[in-house]
Amino acid sequence: MNTNTPDTHERYDAVVVGGGAAGLSAALIMGRSRLRTLVVDAGEPRNAPAAHMHGVLSRDGMSPAAYLAAGRRELATYGVDVRDGRVTGAARDGSDGFLVSLADATRVRARRLVVTTGLVDELPEIDGVTERWSRDVLHCPYCHGWEVRDLPFGVIAHPAMPAHQALMVSRWSADVTLFLHTSGELSARDAALLDAAGVRVVTGEVAGLAVEDDRLTGVRLADGRIVPREVVFVAARRLAARDGVLRGLGAELRETPFGEFVAVDETGRTSVPGVWAAGNVTGPQEQVVNAVSRGYRAGVAISNELLLADLEAAAARRPAG
Repeated sequence: MNTNTPDTHERYDAVVVGGGAAGLSAALIMGRSRLRTLVVDAGEPRNAPAAHMHGVLSRDGMSPAAYLAAGRRELATYGVDVRDGRVTGAARDGSDGFLVSLADATRVRARRLVVTTGLVDELPEIDGVTERWSRDVLHCPYCHGWEVRDLPFGVIAHPAMPAHQALMVSRWSADVTLFLHTSGELSARDAALLDAAGVRVVTGEVAGLAVEDDRLTGVRLADGRIVPREVVFVAARRLAARDGVLRGLGAELRETPFGEFVAVDETGRTSVPGVWAAGNVTGPQEQVVNAVSRGYRAGVAISNELLLADLEAAAARRPAG
């Protein structure tokens, strides 16, 4: 039973909503800055299905779960609190703080918020794609291309940018087939670039993936044809930011080719005073190494802002003369 009253809610300098790479990075720098910090983590990182993460210097090939566990251990060194749970909302609490509500009916107070809740990849409704996601159905060649290099690739075209992903992955394999699926006719420029890259183009709607002995063997078209492939790259049909807390606070959003995302400055500051955002909740291209950097910037900005606010308040209390 929750026994908190408005006067007994725990108070923090900062609450981080989301415990992925961006959130833990922000919390690390704030903990090292001697700010009382809480991380609330719902345990839903975007890269959870992946067995390994790549492109993170000194941690290349580490599992996402092991990486986050190591981050939590580092936070404990600096007295940062970490709770497994979900933040359901936040509201302005006076002129310089927030009241943060959790799913377990507890609430805490925070002078500043960092929202790092990530996004959800809504995948195409093609038989087998969801089941094999992050195994032999992939989305980012910079994350996974080296591990599948030189295998026969298939790429299922995204309607908005049908040639883009096939051109990208052609650096990792000379055997790439682009399945136009439900995309329209290619532009002359896209057709020329695909031809230059040696990418084969197959028309017709994709019905599903062919799998044998738990191994991807091909792409199955609606007309019954099966094109042998060992790896398939596919972009999400929609990227849904987990931005409910930000929307509830009235944060300004921006339109991107991938959907709406919260607008932030170079430090992650949103349009809501006292609220920062970092990681994939701000856009789809914040891979782990980028998310860590963005979280760090947000933590430094908050540390500096609170230091100056406290010094100005102290100076105002000093007697004149």
